[in-house]
Amino acid sequence: MARYTGPKTKIARKFGEAIFGEDKSFEKRNYPPGQHGAGKRRGKKSEYAIQLSEKQKAKYTYGILERQFSNLFKKASASKGITGEVLLQLCESRLDNVVYRLGISNSRRGARQLVSHRHITVNGNIVNIPSYRLRAGDVVAVREKSKSLEAIENALASNSNVYEWLSWNADQKAGTFVKVPERLQIPENIKEQLIVELYSK
Repeated sequence: MARYTGPKTKIARKFGEAIFGEDKSFEKRNYPPGQHGAGKRRGKKSEYAIQLSEKQKAKYTYGILERQFSNLFKKASASKGITGEVLLQLCESRLDNVVYRLGISNSRRGARQLVSHRHITVNGNIVNIPSYRLRAGDVVAVREKSKSLEAIENALASNSNVYEWLSWNADQKAGTFVKVPERLQIPENIKEQLIVELYSK
């Protein structure tokens, strides 16, 4: 399966929340998509369906494909700590996610594109792998030649989010991945325990 590039609002409506960020279209129609829309009577979901839905929501939120997500879960299972929490921490430690969190891009999809197009450096070296895993102390910056890109300047100008586990230097257009975030510091509305239960079957 290729990475999803279709309408984001349709997916947000499927899960009943704006998982891709602010979405005016979703606010107007925040009910599931389909011919009958809000009026359709929906049966009670099975336990498996609820767990699967939560996994799909996490995958769409972070823009990760099934194989990558499965590998992240295996890594989380093999590490010390609470598996579900470690899974989300691994997702948050991805380079594309941190570029998004720092406000260099307005979306994870846009952040992935910036990384792929070699606009981002890690510790002074160009890294074009969106899934690159950052470690505490790594410095993520906009490449010198890319600092005047309109898309980046607009994103930074409209960004107001501040995260305790990241620091940002506006003059240098560089941020530091201070530490891996704790679960309480991750704002995503994901019930990670349901994902653990799904994979544990």
